[in-house]
Amino acid sequence: MTTLKGKLQTALNEARMLILGSQVLVGFGYRSAFEPGFERLSHSAQLLELLSLVILLIVVGLLMSPGAYHRIVHHGEDTSDVHSFTTRVMDFALLPFAFVLAFDVGLAGSLIAGRMTGLLAGLSAGTLAIFFWYGLECFQKRRLKQSNERGRKMGKEDARPSRAKLQDKIEQVLTEARVVLPGAQALLGFQFATVLVEGFEKLPPASKYVHLASLALMALSIVLLMAPAAYHRIVENGEDSERFHQFASLMLLAAMVPLPLGISGDTFIVVQKVTGSTAFSLLVCLSVLLWFYCLWFGYTFYRRSKLA
Repeated sequence: MTTLKGKLQTALNEARMLILGSQVLVGFGYRSAFEPGFERLSHSAQLLELLSLVILLIVVGLLMSPGAYHRIVHHGEDTSDVHSFTTRVMDFALLPFAFVLAFDVGLAGSLIAGRMTGLLAGLSAGTLAIFFWYGLECFQKRRLKQSNERGRKMGKEDARPSRAKLQDKIEQVLTEARVVLPGAQALLGFQFATVLVEGFEKLPPASKYVHLASLALMALSIVLLMAPAAYHRIVENGEDSERFHQFASLMLLAAMVPLPLGISGDTFIVVQKVTGSTAFSLLVCLSVLLWFYCLWFGYTFYRRSKLA
């Protein structure tokens, strides 16, 4: 039987794999609105691209949430509740990710080989993703359940915290920081590159200032996420300590405060560019902001109060 510590570490590593895949599509979704080819798409295709970006932001919010849940609800302790939450988050996040992947593959296929080819390519990509992410697993799980009934009846793990070793707790908080960091890095790279794109010059001055503020917020988030490494080397000389664990936890949570603000700011710019509606852009921007904050902090503090 895999230990709870091992299962948690594996789950966090799997979340890192998913966020690395998501960041590529996030960068494409943001930058595509500024590319010359975007103007040649039909209005319905532009709106679908916008919808896929919003869906992908929901996925990113889900994939980054285990770190906040682990830090706030259980103070970095290993519990089966943290493992269950991380597992449920990844199970759910893959479904909208499959939709976004299907749409982007379909869009690329339609631009290269025509609408029908694009439609078939998108459906094929979505079907393959659903099969390998859900269908194959459900089949295998049912098969193992039928062939190993005794394993199913071995009982649930104790839901109470298993006092994690300090080294394990530090390893986990650093892994959780690495889950958040790639997404922030991808968005910051997009923000730097966007100012050199031709479409950026056509934005109104207010949108350019919003982009600048979003860039600054994203840079702040990355600085905070990288701070534990410097602290560990300079203050602790690479030694593990409870002080370092607390500092790393604080930096992770602090970095997750400006991150949604930076994401929402650029979401506002993209939505406004596609729809031309400031009111609708503000609505989408605020909805994205609420999604991240409610998931990362609202739900986690609620769970913490219920478990207290």
